[in-house]
Amino acid sequence: MKDIDIVRELAKEYAEFALGGRNAEMMRLMRGVNGLKPARPAVYIDELPWHEMNVNGELDLLCAGEPFKGWERQLRRDIFRKKHFPADAVFAPHIPVWKAVHSTGNGMNAVEDVLAIDAKNHIVAHRYHDQLATEDDLEKLQTPVITHDEAETARRLAVAEEVFNGILPARPQGIGAVHFNPWDDISRYRGVDALLMDLAERPGFMHKIMGRLLEIAEAGVAQYEALGLLQANPCHVHCTAGLSDELDRPEGAKTTAKDVWGRGAAQVFGSVSPDMHDAFDIAYQARFMGKFGLVYYGCCEPLHDRVDKVAKIPNLRKISITPWAKVEPAAEAIGKKYVFAAKPNPAFVAEGRLDTALVRNEIRGVLDACARHGCACEFVLKDISTCGYRPENIFQWEKTVMETVLNR
Repeated sequence: MKDIDIVRELAKEYAEFALGGRNAEMMRLMRGVNGLKPARPAVYIDELPWHEMNVNGELDLLCAGEPFKGWERQLRRDIFRKKHFPADAVFAPHIPVWKAVHSTGNGMNAVEDVLAIDAKNHIVAHRYHDQLATEDDLEKLQTPVITHDEAETARRLAVAEEVFNGILPARPQGIGAVHFNPWDDISRYRGVDALLMDLAERPGFMHKIMGRLLEIAEAGVAQYEALGLLQANPCHVHCTAGLSDELDRPEGAKTTAKDVWGRGAAQVFGSVSPDMHDAFDIAYQARFMGKFGLVYYGCCEPLHDRVDKVAKIPNLRKISITPWAKVEPAAEAIGKKYVFAAKPNPAFVAEGRLDTALVRNEIRGVLDACARHGCACEFVLKDISTCGYRPENIFQWEKTVMETVLNR
């Protein structure tokens, strides 16, 4: 069977549900959550250990060359997800064709040692070497030059339109969310020990690093806008659905930063006080995120004791609440103002047989707290480094959580 025949058959199977009524219902559900008017809490699963998930060869790749292999991989994963753990996943009703965007980079590369316990898993332990130890090192940080190869984008789109003709439309994909996670970058450039020590001992120097990274981020957004690379209302924004009535744009209208999501986080700041978090990240996020239509803040850092600080960010809509956060004070602080973006504990699916009672208790605790305080809520199981080569753990988690949410 030729590569084109393989991907066309998979696309036909994908189109059956991507163009179907249930997918349209899930899109409406996510729009409701993002608009603070949810029909019910939504459930998402993302960041999966796909190398552990292959059941009965369903994820085996048969195509020989690109771009067919890339299309095949994504289509097989989406079909697999729909079959085994759909939750409230939103599936794009088209074939995405990513624009040919290039960047010269910011001049920095992490220098690291890694330790892996599973050669098939890209999740590894890191030890970073400090590349920003002195003020002279700040000169290493350069403003990237971003370009768009329009001819290459047109070529990619033409190929996709020919391959998927009569099955699904092909659409060029731009940047639907702009990320500003400078402390993730600083952690890689410096290492966590040096970063945390200098927050206390050299605060002025750390502010200079942040100031430079803010300048770089602002220059990047300006270039995205000038090149027409931003895209309103993407189906996905880093482990959630990006769909929003507030970000709808007429077909063909110019898209600006006000039409897309801003996405911020400071994961290493789970180890600093609320005031330090405010001074070294929220103050910069507040300056940057005012450019965007809606903002989603937080990742793995507990934010229950600093929602008042996070609330200083303009256009804030979602706040991440991790497994290490305290649910009740988080729900009380979030109330009806923002989406309570709950991150259930991925360790529950990591090894051995899934304890469904433990999963139900965790989900019910969040549901009850959100009900008491009127929070719009979504659950996103993510950061699944491993399922212990037991994909059935994830399947059972999805079934357990959906039953808990729907039968509450």
